[in-house]
Amino acid sequence: MTDALTALKIAEGYIALWNERNDSRRRDLLASNWTRDARYVDPLMAGDGADGIDTMIAAVQQRFPDFEFALISKPDGYGDFVRFQWGLGPRGGDNPIKGTDFVVVEAGRIRNVTGFLDQVPAGAA
Repeated sequence: MTDALTALKIAEGYIALWNERNDSRRRDLLASNWTRDARYVDPLMAGDGADGIDTMIAAVQQRFPDFEFALISKPDGYGDFVRFQWGLGPRGGDNPIKGTDFVVVEAGRIRNVTGFLDQVPAGAA
């Protein structure tokens, strides 16, 4: 069962993963916070398992080397579901890229993420 505190913890861990630039630490976060068969999909990319998700995150970091992710909404959830909005932009600045992610949780770990892109400036995709 997902309560407000659990939803916040999951969302914060998710954002920390996307911001982690150290390959080893990012793999550790994946192993401890995501299920072995986790899947991520959004309109631009998809990743299966730790290898696929890690590769996808590394590609986003390479594409936007000076950007970081931030929570821009209070996460909420019920049952095994969590949703939140995030922003991607320069640290401390505006977030020109924004999205909403829907997460399926299994035993306190992320099993599936379906991402939606709410705002993407021309040329950023």
